Amino acid sequence: MAKDPICGMYVDEATAELKGQVRGGTYYFCSESCLHEFLAPEKELRKLKIEVLASALLSIPILLFTYISPLPAQSSNYVLFTLDSPIQFIIGWRFYRGVYDSLKNRMGNMDVLIALGTSAAWAYSTVVTFAPGFSPSSGVYFDTSAIIITLILAGRYLEHVTKSRASAAVRKLAELQPTVAHRIDEDGAEVDVPIEQVQVGDVLVVRAGEKIPVDAIIVEGRSAIDESMITGESIPAEKSAGDEVIGATINRSGLLKLKADKVGQDTTLSQIVKLVEEAQVGKAPIQRLADRIASYFVPVVIAAAAVASLSWYFFGHIGFGFSMLVFVSVVVISCPCALGIATPAALLVGTSKGAQSGVLFKGGEYLELASKVDTVVFDKTGTLTTGKPSVTDLIPTDLLSSDELLRLAASVERGSEHPLGEAIVNEAKSRSVGLSEPQDFEAIAGKGVKAKVDGMTVLLGNRRLITESGGDLSMVEPELAKLEEKGKTAMIVSLDGKVGGIVAVADTVKPSAKATVDALRGMGVQVVMLTGDNSRTAAAIAEKAGIDQFVAEVLPQQKEEKIESLQREGRVVAMVGDGINDAPALAKADVGIAIGSGTDIAKETGGIVLIKDDLRNVATAIKLSRKTLSKIKQNLFWAFAYNVVLIPVAAGALVPVFGVHVYTVLPFLAAGAMAISSVTVLSNSLLLFRFRTDFT
Repeated sequence: MAKDPICGMYVDEATAELKGQVRGGTYYFCSESCLHEFLAPEKELRKLKIEVLASALLSIPILLFTYISPLPAQSSNYVLFTLDSPIQFIIGWRFYRGVYDSLKNRMGNMDVLIALGTSAAWAYSTVVTFAPGFSPSSGVYFDTSAIIITLILAGRYLEHVTKSRASAAVRKLAELQPTVAHRIDEDGAEVDVPIEQVQVGDVLVVRAGEKIPVDAIIVEGRSAIDESMITGESIPAEKSAGDEVIGATINRSGLLKLKADKVGQDTTLSQIVKLVEEAQVGKAPIQRLADRIASYFVPVVIAAAAVASLSWYFFGHIGFGFSMLVFVSVVVISCPCALGIATPAALLVGTSKGAQSGVLFKGGEYLELASKVDTVVFDKTGTLTTGKPSVTDLIPTDLLSSDELLRLAASVERGSEHPLGEAIVNEAKSRSVGLSEPQDFEAIAGKGVKAKVDGMTVLLGNRRLITESGGDLSMVEPELAKLEEKGKTAMIVSLDGKVGGIVAVADTVKPSAKATVDALRGMGVQVVMLTGDNSRTAAAIAEKAGIDQFVAEVLPQQKEEKIESLQREGRVVAMVGDGINDAPALAKADVGIAIGSGTDIAKETGGIVLIKDDLRNVATAIKLSRKTLSKIKQNLFWAFAYNVVLIPVAAGALVPVFGVHVYTVLPFLAAGAMAISSVTVLSNSLLLFRFRTDFT
């Protein structure tokens, strides 16, 4: 059975007629409408890609025939008209739709400026081509139309690539849900049923290694449940009768009987999927700085062009053709070609420099928002910490040496699959400590393990295990208390009833955590830690990382709620995480920063990925984004500067001095302004390659 990624219904793969393949995955659908909705973003992406390629291929000969044509001027104009018209009205049709939307919203944007400028250029050039006597100038602007449309479409294609990846993250989340459950029917027989048929109150069986199908309550059995995908905690949680378990988490050991408590859209995993979807869809799109400038610039340019044109017609008495030339010239020369590369050029260099530094920006909007971040929220497990337990302390009594304590503990755990046992065995191997083969191994649920090692009965576990076997903990009690205060898991070793020492295991803080927090504070950024772990462990980790503010024992939806509360305070929030449990918070945050070694869900939900798994790159990302946004603002200034200076010329300021024939050089002035502004923008952007940080 496969789940429909749109409506969530289950479909039989063997008989399904509707399926779609996207990014290497095959998906099955229950209806044509679901299939169409699923494929729509990919179709739009393919359409944009084709439009960009077609526009670029047509623009190359347009440039050649404009500046180095082997044909006479009039013949070249016919060729340019033929090449540019498909770009203007077929490939560029989306800009006219944007103008319609802009008029409905009563606000100018880049689409208005692009459509108006390119349409004026095409219309005037077409008239000049087929009616050469209409204007005193024979120059045409077909190349202006083609270049502007091509560059803007290329930027939009990159934006759609990012959106497509975001929707894939939600699909991967949904795929984590098991498709089949083992249900006990009325006759006591075990029957495999599709997950959507499970009802609240059904009794289910889950064997070791299997995923728990739905949120449920244990009615029989004990086990260690791997809840890392939900809580982020690397150490499995011990569960027994009466405890709640979460769907899609993993039963690491033992047979469990469960009573279904939440099914369908009410399960924790379904709620996480819903949170991610709502956060991604509900987030308002970033208003480009160019759009904001255009909202003021568009009406000013139109007004200036109209005033200049009407003034020459009514007061200059030079004729209708000349007044139209004035209007078109002002509009065209006000729509600089460099505007199309002002933002992409800086983003290209900024993202390239980021990749060199181990930071992957997945879109321009994330880089722009990162520059405004004033609060960074860190997940604990796997983000600030390594995410894997390791031995931190060996405290022997007078009975043993440190190596002998480790040897006996690792020998007992030699056959264990528990992460704590694996940590002890790995520590012994790293120290080249020889291990013995345990005999009569027994795992005591919720307490520890027991085995015969070299003829001795060795116990390894918690206080309860040792005291129930008659051990005296008084001599190690002070050390136990200190370790527990630090949030470490302390396991006591007993030899034939005598306490031999303590082995402490904990998730350790990454070496770069403290330096990262210090760097962020130096940039004026507030730092917060969120974790599903207990308060004692959270406090210990926060202290080592230098973090003052933290919130412990939070579930995924509570992490998302904390992000939202910070945003309501007016904070611009970046969330740093690595796990599935962080996905809603990563999506809700203004900027999600995913650890490169984390899950695919986290990396696809986050807008920034730390490729090198170095926390210091969180500070690098923010500093680089601030520098890049500064360059974008400078580029936008230079993109407009030369052209704005020439607006008076286009409006006819030089006509009283040089006559109407001055307009014969206007196309060349426009081309020169475009060339100079483009070179300035590109050169300014390339300066970003000199970016350096003093903390990486």
